[in-house]
Amino acid sequence: MTAFDPSSDGAQMSFAKDMSYIDYLALDPILGAQNRQSDAHDEMLFIIQHQTSELWMRLALHELSVARDELARGNFPPVFKMLTRVARIFEQLNNAWDVLRTMTPSEYTAFREALGKSSGFQSHQYRLIEFILGNRNTAMLKVHEHRPELHLMLTQELGRKSMYHVALDQLAAQLGLTFDPAVYRLDQPHQADEAVMAAWTRVYQAPEQHWSLYELAEKLVDMEDYFRRWRFNHVTTVERIIGFKRGTGGTSGVKYLRKMLEVELFPELWNLRGQL
Repeated sequence: MTAFDPSSDGAQMSFAKDMSYIDYLALDPILGAQNRQSDAHDEMLFIIQHQTSELWMRLALHELSVARDELARGNFPPVFKMLTRVARIFEQLNNAWDVLRTMTPSEYTAFREALGKSSGFQSHQYRLIEFILGNRNTAMLKVHEHRPELHLMLTQELGRKSMYHVALDQLAAQLGLTFDPAVYRLDQPHQADEAVMAAWTRVYQAPEQHWSLYELAEKLVDMEDYFRRWRFNHVTTVERIIGFKRGTGGTSGVKYLRKMLEVELFPELWNLRGQL
């Protein structure tokens, strides 16, 4: 059987003068960025899992940033599409833990010392996602003081309304309400508010009258649902691999991560379900 020649089907085979797939995706620096600090076989898995997670977070930030701007304009349809995409990005991040869990405690121990004090706890992109969604803990800024440009970026985010704040603006405007200014605190995690929950409850009691708000609420819940699963899978993966040892970044490891499971980004949207 004669081997098939793609050029006979019109495929371009020479890229001496044209942009190629490798060029467009900048694959040379990307595929050259897996710099192991040890000879351990499984360190490659650890590096790639975290690098790909950071790429997915990069996309999540791209979507969330535009979605927030569109929501502020009251342009709901593209917001729904973007929030759906972010939820699926978190699903991809969840699936990544399944690959990492193929690494045993013995295999991780073989290169753990090479990590030094580096830890996912220090991910500025993860922190920025939390800040945009409304979980704003200013104590976390200190981790990024050694990188002034990242510290500035996070600080500037704290000067803007979160995604949930913007959603509450739309909620208040469409229902003819005004929320207490304390609801819009920029420098702390959002705290559940009775007036906000009452407003969302009105939406859920008559969804046909407030369909855009109703769908927005469900998109936010869907996104947080996947986000919570990501956190949960993180906890179980860490416990499976290192047990209850302290994290490389100095946190209490599993104990710290379990505390993060208690965080609710949009508490009213979860709490109202018990009142319907």
